[in-house]
Amino acid sequence: MDIKTYMKEARAVTDTRLKELLPAETDYPEVIHQAMAYSVFAGGKRFRPMLALAACETVCGDWKPVLDAACAMECIHTYSLIHDDLPGMDDDDYRRGKLTNHKVFGEGMAILAGDALLTYAFEILSGMADDTNSRQIVTIIGEVSRASGTAGMIGGQVVDIISEQTKPTTELLHYIHHHKTGALIVASVRMGAMLGGADETQLAALTEYARQLGLAFQITDDILDVAGDASKIGKPVGSDEKNEKATFPALFGLEQSRVMADEAVQAAVAALEPFGEKADMLVQLAQYLLGRES
Repeated sequence: MDIKTYMKEARAVTDTRLKELLPAETDYPEVIHQAMAYSVFAGGKRFRPMLALAACETVCGDWKPVLDAACAMECIHTYSLIHDDLPGMDDDDYRRGKLTNHKVFGEGMAILAGDALLTYAFEILSGMADDTNSRQIVTIIGEVSRASGTAGMIGGQVVDIISEQTKPTTELLHYIHHHKTGALIVASVRMGAMLGGADETQLAALTEYARQLGLAFQITDDILDVAGDASKIGKPVGSDEKNEKATFPALFGLEQSRVMADEAVQAAVAALEPFGEKADMLVQLAQYLLGRES
């Protein structure tokens, strides 16, 4: 299967399950559920759920064991985007070509929609537990919590904010992006691997793949903010420079950043060698990053 077909199918599967899991927009109080759905179904690629599904398939040949966990991860990712767009953060008016949540529902409701999605993600995860897998689900909840908190995404966001208007260093840049972006990508792959029944060797290989992939993802994201097409990205380019963010192009230049992204993708693919053809979708997902336009 080619990567575009796989991405389309994985996105459809994830969207269908998210609609089943999330509260109905008609449930009282309606406005919060409408605000949650507005951003969840705003046209995202479902990259993190896709990684979880593909990792699970790589290990056991099936994505079903991880589907709900993948949906929980998308709720966490969407919460982070809603909050990123707020006036106190990146102050963006558009996301994926649509008005950002706070522009439609107001700042207070956008904050609550993000809070609700983060909280609901753990309701979904805890609901996966039964008599046979409760220990494993607790382990996954712990990993997702760390990846979302100050040891992961939030920690990276904090350092990103306090480092604005300062000259970035290689160490600072890698800290920000391994935490701000990479942590949820690593958690997505690891949850897929664990729920697929990965042994320690398989889990280690997939973790290294995810670490390198997270780095490649952030480098290409930084590149798109400089050289991307706003109509394809769905928001104005140049926001990183405007906010004086620490980015790879700012420190290394565009061409060297492209070389670094390619090197990270090659390292990610190399980590998958023990799986052979079983990891084909993960290989293609990594390669897809280099040519992505949004």
